Amino acid sequence: MENMPLSYPGPQGAQRWSYKRWLLCSAILLTVCSFSALILPFLPLKQAATDSCQAKFGPLPSKWQMVPPEPSCMNKTSDWKLTILKNGLYLIYGQVVFDITYKGVAPFEVQLRKNKDAIQTLTNNFKIQTVGGIYELHTGDTIGLIFNSEDQILKSNTYWGIVLVANLQFNS
Repeated sequence: MENMPLSYPGPQGAQRWSYKRWLLCSAILLTVCSFSALILPFLPLKQAATDSCQAKFGPLPSKWQMVPPEPSCMNKTSDWKLTILKNGLYLIYGQVVFDITYKGVAPFEVQLRKNKDAIQTLTNNFKIQTVGGIYELHTGDTIGLIFNSEDQILKSNTYWGIVLVANLQFNS
């Protein structure tokens, strides 16, 4: 019986990363993201520049915190929703914590929605979940964190925020 290689050799001189390197890089990236998600909500919002536009909701019992107090790039519509007033790239970040004392029958589901479309869905109720990413948003878009049942989450540990990263202006 002939021994066959499990992969095809790459180009001459090319090296492939071992699974250990990929695992290490993945672990480092996960650690940095997790650390950022744990630190961001506890940093007070401060205006870094005159163009700064950011908002954060939660953890409860707090309400919307906005910089400047009424940002020109978004408008709060309810506790967990905002309407975008300016086209741009936005960083959305947050954390959702499941309430382990929840005794209801509703399946755990939390969605980050843009208008009526889910752009991220969380269904794992066994750990703290992070939500967010960088999204291109347009004037009139509604962004919200929607819960299948608000009784399923610990509102005192759940939050989300949004920051205008870049104001997009295209020439036509």
